[in-house]
Amino acid sequence: MEKKKKEIVKKLLNQNLEEKDEEEILDLLIDNPITIDVDKESDKKLTFGEKVADRFSAVAGSWTFIILFCLFLVFWVVINGFLMVDAIDPYPFILLNLLLSCLASLQAPIIMMSQNRQAKKDTIRNQNDYRTDLKSELILESLHDDLEKILQNQNKILEYIKNDESKNK
Repeated sequence: MEKKKKEIVKKLLNQNLEEKDEEEILDLLIDNPITIDVDKESDKKLTFGEKVADRFSAVAGSWTFIILFCLFLVFWVVINGFLMVDAIDPYPFILLNLLLSCLASLQAPIIMMSQNRQAKKDTIRNQNDYRTDLKSELILESLHDDLEKILQNQNKILEYIKNDESKNK
């Protein structure tokens, strides 16, 4: 039975692996629990920069940030365009344009760092799902084989009972 499972795993994996790697994968799939909590595992390994990028992305990608930033822009234009006689940044708001450019040039790479980390996490999650599905398929195949054996034994028992009944009549 164990040999049959390994053959099924080899067929399902259908990859060119070194024999050592193949044996490790087979043992992992057949004998060990393989599910992991990807979020917890990846959160354990976060660096300070990754934590900052995630928090920054969470804030910069929120409606609260967008609304507050729009209010800041309106405030800047009203103060420098209408209320102050000697405005720090008169129309056409070159200082505001510089601030917005600097913000965009810093914000984009930080958000990309967070997205790249999320993509890695998604890749690990997909691999985990594949292994889980593969193991489930192996277990179902094993259950199917066991059920076939039980049915065969049941048929033999029924046949034996019928033969015994016919002899007794």
